[in-house]
Formats: sequence, C-alpha cells, structure tokens
Amino acid sequence: MGITVRPPSTRRTGQESFTNVMFILKRQDVEISSLQHPKRDQQIPILNYQGQSFRLISVFSANQAEEAKAFWRDLTDNRGKVCVLLEEPERHSVWGKIRLEQLGTEASPDAKIVPFTQACLLLLQTIYMDIEDLLGGRQAALFQKDITEVFRQWHFPQADSPTAVKHLLTLEPLTALQVPPWEEHHLITLLQELYRLGKEYFGNTNFAEGVRDILQDMPAADLAQFLEWLQSSPLGKLWR
Repeated sequence: MGITVRPPSTRRTGQESFTNVMFILKRQDVEISSLQHPKRDQQIPILNYQGQSFRLISVFSANQAEEAKAFWRDLTDNRGKVCVLLEEPERHSVWGKIRLEQLGTEASPDAKIVPFTQACLLLLQTIYMDIEDLLGGRQAALFQKDITEVFRQWHFPQADSPTAVKHLLTLEPLTALQVPPWEEHHLITLLQELYRLGKEYFGNTNFAEGVRDILQDMPAADLAQFLEWLQSSPLGKLWR
C-alpha cells in the first residue's frame, strides 16, 4: 500500500480526496502505461492509481531520495499541485495529476517547452565550453561522455548516441529549425544532472550563477518565462 501524507494545514474530512492528501507510492501500488503525445511523435508515460491518472514531472536517481521528497512537497504544499511520489529501488519520480481528455488541449506547456529547451541547451553548451576552456580537451571529452550517459539513462529523445549529443553541444539553439522534443521532466532532470556534473568538474557551484547573463541572447519574453519557471521550482535554489 502507498503511504498517505496529510499536510499539516489539512483537516480530516469524512472522505479522502486527491486534493488534500499527498501520496508516496511503491511500484506495486500503481500501473504505468503510455499514451501517444497528441502533438509530437513520442509516448507520454502515464501513472494510474485508484482511478486517477498522473503525468511524469521529474525523475531522480536512487541516491536523491531527499531531493525527490523536497521537490514533491514543494509542488504540493507551495504550488497547489496534486502529485504522487513513486519510490523504486533504482529511482524516484514525481507525477502530477492530469485529466486524459484534456491532454490534447494542453497548448500552454507546448508553447513554452521550445524556449525552455533552448535555454537548457544554452546552459549545457556553456558548461561544456567552460570545461574545455578551463580544464582542457580531455576533461571536455569526459564531460561529453558523462552527459551522454545521463541522456541514455533517462531516455532523452534524440540524444541516444555520442553523435546525437555532439550535435546538441554544437547546434545554435535559438536559430535551429528544430530542438529535441523533450518534455518538462527531461529539462528538470537535465538541469539537476548538469548541476551535479558541473560541481564535480569545477569543484564549486559558481558555474550555476548568472543564468540571466548566459541567456541574454534569448528573446526577452522567452527569457522572463524561463526564469519564472526556474525560480518557481526547487531548481531555483541551484541555478541563479
């Protein structure tokens, strides 16, 4: 059975609902399937629990249990989202409640995801170039190998080979005709893993400061939306 966690401010009512409780679930508690994305050539992971449907928001590795819980609590307590935390031996994941009949009308996330992806690619490329400039070609090659493994482990579309990753490290995100068809959970995972790798390579977190300056070439409206999204999530404590 899943663990039900009641927020301190919630009073107990005669009937439980997904709007006033939070759930920590195990793999045997749920069914996970996939649906065809209505606007892209990719599958959307869907978690089903007690007749409710949830869409994947973010994935954490097995040793990031506390980060996963903090992210889950922030979404539920501070941002009013109905979420579940799925704990598995090899990973933890956070899922947000959706209505499947509305999936094809989600224009807003799709409209924002392209500039958000562009911003994340610019941050990735900046870290890569800084490693090459400051630490040398050998370390840059190792970083490229490490980020390729991140993309492989978390099943990033169009990033499943060294050749594909090399292309992502060199393309011009703001002028490219297409960017990878990533979802929000891919971007969150990328920024989490990019922060971890950057800290390992540089020995500090200075690389994660000055995000606005790094992204200064983005259109002002896109930059403002991305920074708002970044700061409204726990990622804002890492990237500033």
